[in-house]
Amino acid sequence: MLSKSQQRLLLALQKRKEREERKMFIIEGEKFVRDAGSLVEFTFTDRDTTIYREVISTDAPQGKAAVARVPEWTMKDITSKPTIVVLDGIQDPGNVGTVLRACLGFNASLLLVESAEVTNPKTVRASASAILRVPWMTVSREEAPEILTGLERPIFRLELKKTAVTPMEISPKDRIIIAGNEGKGIKLPLNGTSVAIPHNPALESLNVAMATSIVLYELCRTSKL
Repeated sequence: MLSKSQQRLLLALQKRKEREERKMFIIEGEKFVRDAGSLVEFTFTDRDTTIYREVISTDAPQGKAAVARVPEWTMKDITSKPTIVVLDGIQDPGNVGTVLRACLGFNASLLLVESAEVTNPKTVRASASAILRVPWMTVSREEAPEILTGLERPIFRLELKKTAVTPMEISPKDRIIIAGNEGKGIKLPLNGTSVAIPHNPALESLNVAMATSIVLYELCRTSKL
């Protein structure tokens, strides 16, 4: 059985403030726990605590769960990837998790600006453990312009404009891809080349996670992973 302090920790980690202060979060599923490796603080199942259902986010629990430390990445880790994805104001945790998953699949890192919290249970679940493998960092809106211009990479803005190029025309060199909120668009005051994905005009726009995934796939298709 878990100790009282461990159970108190599980309840505390239901709140974003506690996750951020403790730099811990809950992961679910045998594979996820295995992938976390040395980041795991302790594991538990429904046999170890009476509050299991209270602290597990899925309707169909996957057996083993764990408390894990949040991975700590550096800017060197971020720039080690040929593509840096920047999410500007993406509030849906499912979209953020899906983009993390796409970044893992297509060799990219991730910067988040006023976007959904990465350790939100919905984000964690949608990431399918990519949260542990993809270099990611949260930066403030005030700091973001200086950080991004300082990277000295060409900037591509994922947005519908008449002058937009297709993903196939994106620079083969290291680059930054900015994706904004579907309703408000990109708010970061950074110039760049607009990129759009041609699609049936009956569809108003692609989901931001879908669009970002398509761009990352095209970049990998035309270059080495």
